[in-house]
Amino acid sequence: MAKTIAEGDKAPAFTLETDAGKKISLKELAGKPIVLYFYPKDDTPGCTKEAIDFSAAAPAFKKLGVTLIGVSKDSVAAHERFRKKHALTIPLGSDPEGKVIESYGSWVEKSMYGRTYMGIDRSTFLIDGKGKIARIWRKVRVPGHVADVLEAAKSLS
Repeated sequence: MAKTIAEGDKAPAFTLETDAGKKISLKELAGKPIVLYFYPKDDTPGCTKEAIDFSAAAPAFKKLGVTLIGVSKDSVAAHERFRKKHALTIPLGSDPEGKVIESYGSWVEKSMYGRTYMGIDRSTFLIDGKGKIARIWRKVRVPGHVADVLEAAKSLS
């Protein structure tokens, strides 16, 4: 059963290895707002579009003091290839065991063509500077999503 997390809850702690060769953690980012988004797989159509959209909007998020982090179960090496191939500008966190993904309730039962399996729910969490979940988006549809997240992030400043 997936863990449930709600707006207003304290954000679960995380430490992730990134493709930039360093670890990134909630503790290290304390006091700053964060957009933590979970996606199923590097270099698939929806995930690529989402990462490109977040990268394009990165300067606007940076102006607001918001750190963007994309997370999947892909390896750091896969993230490096993904970043280079698509000129991505945001850190990509690797969670191979899925512990962070599970702590945010984003490891869910999915179904496709009548087959059920466990996978990552495309979801985004806006964490305020106090470490609380300000907004949650589940079952994200990529078109227009980044603009929605940016609009919500503006309400934090």
